[in-house]
Amino acid sequence: MADEIVNRVANNKNLITFDLEEYYPEGDRILFDIKNWLFEGLLLREKDFRKHVVDHDWSQYKDKYIALTCSTDAIIPGWAYLLLTSSVASFAKKVVVGTLDTLETIIYNEIINDLDVSVYQDKLLIIKGCSNKPVPEGAYISLLQKLQPVAKSIMYGEACSSVPLYKRK
Repeated sequence: MADEIVNRVANNKNLITFDLEEYYPEGDRILFDIKNWLFEGLLLREKDFRKHVVDHDWSQYKDKYIALTCSTDAIIPGWAYLLLTSSVASFAKKVVVGTLDTLETIIYNEIINDLDVSVYQDKLLIIKGCSNKPVPEGAYISLLQKLQPVAKSIMYGEACSSVPLYKRK
């Protein structure tokens, strides 16, 4: 009888799996497109824009994550996004300018920056690759950079099929 194949990585009791999905903050993500507040979708008229800002019900964004954007090729002055942010910030959990992916990346970067990685000193780590929640690619890169100075080794994927990324010399 042939020897049974044993997955030593999966059976390693010293291996710690780091799952970014566990850090996913709950809350609705909203893409707030200002194109409809522009004249013909292209021109920001300050008086009209300010009226939209004043008349809008910002309370509907309570505890939500907001990405401010303009989906047309309009040139938006910097103050416009600042004005929107000043109105929605007291309700929203987070406000950024960009796409929903930009929003997720910024949220995760803040979470990763606040992590205490001292508990991973000289540990064997695997960064779990599959998730059911929208973990942006940039979050994995930020996490690797945060863990690499302390970890003994870092792999990516699942214990049964991981890819080595880093091993301290």
